Amino acid sequence: MESHHELIARTRQSYREAHERFVKRLREAADDAVHRQPPDGGWSAAQIGWHVATVDGQFADIVSGARPVAQPLADGAAERPWSEVVAGMPQKIEAGKRVQPPGDVRRDAVLDLLAESAARLDAALAALDEPRGATCAITHPALGTITLRQFGEWATAHTIRHNAQAKRVLGS
Repeated sequence: MESHHELIARTRQSYREAHERFVKRLREAADDAVHRQPPDGGWSAAQIGWHVATVDGQFADIVSGARPVAQPLADGAAERPWSEVVAGMPQKIEAGKRVQPPGDVRRDAVLDLLAESAARLDAALAALDEPRGATCAITHPALGTITLRQFGEWATAHTIRHNAQAKRVLGS
């Protein structure tokens, strides 16, 4: 069985790799393409980046305790394997108002936000000790109950999902 330290190290590495692929896509795309909204509606690639950065920042605050919303798992409850969490996720999750991007976001500002939020999330995960990481949790309407250490896996899946969305929007 994977130790807490191994899980965090693996998760941080997976997150970094997914984040780097996403940032590379945004950085290398043509400027007009990054800021163009799809003709059928939806977010531009820059807006997708803003959303990912904002969500990652919120995740960092939750994991670090700066936003103290996590609660101890209920008596007798155990952390579910991430594969079970993913299996129950809906195909689409509607973004809350606080993480819906403004219409006028620019790539350079988004890239700065992505770098800052990724660094904060990575630091929060690195500092997360096993007792708190494995036994403190939040309950999300779409995911159910997840522990603090699972936020890295959620951030990775979220980034991968939005990288695919940006790829479609950019037509690449």
